[in-house]
Amino acid sequence: MMAAKDWLTPALRAAAIDRKLKSGETLFRLGDKTAGFCEVIAGRVRLSRVDRSGREIILFVAGPGEAIAEASLFTPNYHCDAIASTDALVRVYPRAAVLAAFEKDTRSAQAFTATLARQVMNLRTRIEQRNIRSARERVRHFLSINADPAGRNVTIAGTLKDLAAELGLTHEALYRTLAALERAGEIKRSKGKIALLRTRKI
Repeated sequence: MMAAKDWLTPALRAAAIDRKLKSGETLFRLGDKTAGFCEVIAGRVRLSRVDRSGREIILFVAGPGEAIAEASLFTPNYHCDAIASTDALVRVYPRAAVLAAFEKDTRSAQAFTATLARQVMNLRTRIEQRNIRSARERVRHFLSINADPAGRNVTIAGTLKDLAAELGLTHEALYRTLAALERAGEIKRSKGKIALLRTRKI
């Protein structure tokens, strides 16, 4: 998702309202009236929907500095749930104030549009990832595109259970896949990080 600092004006920051959330607490639910878009200041907040079987499908997990519910600025209702994965502090920017700022400041509106374009590219990558049937190849794909510039390490934000949901895998399947890759000498796991020991072309 986009970094809110890329386009927020001082006036919009002054209009914002902070909300503290406990882990598991809901920021908004699917169908709730749109209050505005949100910036995660601390902690982690996941966007999700529940499928027909009652299983939660995680769309995205936002961390500090990332914005969520940007598209809701142009719709009357939220299209998913937002739930705190950890204790979190979220800054809510009122919808009316944001839209008014865009009318007055075209540079801010253009910056917002540019960040949405980058977001679309990221979503296309995630769709490509979800279309990979093999769990092992899906995990390899994730590691390849999320490695640091040197291609040596991947930082894992949140829990492996969160990552499994983001990849569309059960957490058991992810754990088995990571263990298999480690046994094969492709990766080495440590807390919050996965080192890539042997690179592969995806």
